[in-house]
Amino acid sequence: VPVDGSHWLSMREVLDSLKQRGHEIVVVAPEISLYLKPTKDFVMKMYPVPFTQEELDHTFWRTSQDVSEEGSFLERIVKTYEGVKNASAMFLSTCAHLLYNKELVRYLEDSKF
Repeated sequence: VPVDGSHWLSMREVLDSLKQRGHEIVVVAPEISLYLKPTKDFVMKMYPVPFTQEELDHTFWRTSQDVSEEGSFLERIVKTYEGVKNASAMFLSTCAHLLYNKELVRYLEDSKF
């Protein structure tokens, strides 16, 4: 169950190596994410989340823009904090939606994930 972003990019190399050694890789991921996309190399078990790809992309784009916008240092810090807070809320929501997805949790339990 990878975390999106740079964590996934680092983990991907490890999973590729395990796949080459004959392991079956099952990745549990939200349907909407930054980098976690279906691939023929892994079995993907995806679950719904309450936001769109556009909302996620915009949240991260806006946060990166806030850092370099004009204004006082304090104004930029406050805007950046708000963006990080919004992104964190989205990631927390993905965790909650995984844990409350009874069908997926049952699959994971039955398969000794």
